[in-house]
Amino acid sequence: MSSRMGKIPVYIFVTIVSLFALIPFYTMIIMGTYVSEDLYTGLKLLPGTYLLENLKSVLAQNFFRFYLNSLFVAVINTAAAVLVSALTGFAFAKYQFKGKKLLYFFIIGTLMIPPQLGLVGFVVEMRYLGLVNTLVPLIIGGIANAFGVFWMTQYITTAVPGEIIESGRLDGCSEFGIFARIVLPVIRPALITLSLLFFLWSWNNYMTPLVLINKESLYTIPLAVSLLSSEYRTDYAARILALALSTIPILILFGFGSKHLIRGLVGGSIKG
Repeated sequence: MSSRMGKIPVYIFVTIVSLFALIPFYTMIIMGTYVSEDLYTGLKLLPGTYLLENLKSVLAQNFFRFYLNSLFVAVINTAAAVLVSALTGFAFAKYQFKGKKLLYFFIIGTLMIPPQLGLVGFVVEMRYLGLVNTLVPLIIGGIANAFGVFWMTQYITTAVPGEIIESGRLDGCSEFGIFARIVLPVIRPALITLSLLFFLWSWNNYMTPLVLINKESLYTIPLAVSLLSSEYRTDYAARILALALSTIPILILFGFGSKHLIRGLVGGSIKG
């Protein structure tokens, strides 16, 4: 009983912090229920009466198509990026080859280069390959991720004992079989953590589709929000409602994967 009473201050503190974290999202939803002009009259804490009209404005811009585009890009990009990061991290952590340290430090060094700097060359390359105005650049652009390689290398180095790998080889398992049957189950928390981060980055990506996509039918959610305006008026309330709707997949993923996310972050920090 005394131990439960001692945890009450912790529960109160966590509740207060959670409320502060939820206030911006609550405010965003509430602002989506008002006319745009009403947003300038002060902070809104109670729901308005313009929700259906704003929702009609959002759906009138083929919002579901943009939603599917973002989901398609984010899911494929996340799956490919996590696989490449795990394979590369496994190679750096458990194999010895010539130039290993130099190559690893080169990959890590790319983290210091601003993404906007490499975007110019990436756009030129996509134009040369004829991939402009397709979803392919949005998918392949984030597959080779230096942070993912660093994360997986640090995690696999100590999370996967070398003895397990050697026993797999003695049993006749192939190198890829060792990776698929032994390594992947062990690094599951790191895989889920990276998947959540990669999905979030791909879902919120704005700069790359802005410079590579001109067809409205291929727009992703960040670009679609900018369509919610007319020649004489910018519908900020509808935009805010669209932003609130766009956060739903992120909330669902982080809701189901929060335990694995925390476990992966803690494990990665300890192992790193």
